[in-house]
Amino acid sequence: MGLPGSGLAKGLAVTLRTMTRRAHTAQYPDVQPELPPRTRGVIGLFEENCTVCMLCARECPDWCIYIDSHKETVPPAAPGGRERSRNVLDRFAIDFSLCMYCGICIEVCPFDALFWSPEFEYAETDIQDLVHERDKLREWMWTVPEPPALDPAAEEPKEIAAARKTAEKLAAQAEQERQEQEKQAQEQQEKEGDA
Repeated sequence: MGLPGSGLAKGLAVTLRTMTRRAHTAQYPDVQPELPPRTRGVIGLFEENCTVCMLCARECPDWCIYIDSHKETVPPAAPGGRERSRNVLDRFAIDFSLCMYCGICIEVCPFDALFWSPEFEYAETDIQDLVHERDKLREWMWTVPEPPALDPAAEEPKEIAAARKTAEKLAAQAEQERQEQEKQAQEQQEKEGDA
């Protein structure tokens, strides 16, 4: 058990120590903060990759993603083929007043249409203006940083290893065929030379 008032003395000592240090205040509007490379700011939309599968809207726990689309008929790619139908995106909006920035929509997107952008200055004076349509989401897409490089010590993905094996096998077959053709051409020249 310590002396009475020792806790108060320790607290005052900490206060006096910090009073003598210089403050590290960031002058935010004038000086932009240095953000970590993969900061979660807002969600950017790469519209060309969106197939209107609705996975992001269905998995969103806040139901803050609004998607509208229609079907279009696409003519056949080859003569005699059949027409195909595809979804065309009409509206893609995210209500950032409801969004809790969990990133589930980005994780479940199978076509890499949604990305985290480090952009964070999108405050509005009216809460209704926090519903951002696809045009604004597309603007934020261009601020998305490049993904980090793969770890050089990591194991090679199975898909790449299988593709490399197939490519090496095809290259060996092509080399073998080339050697056989050279051999046949040489034999043909020897026969012509003998005759």
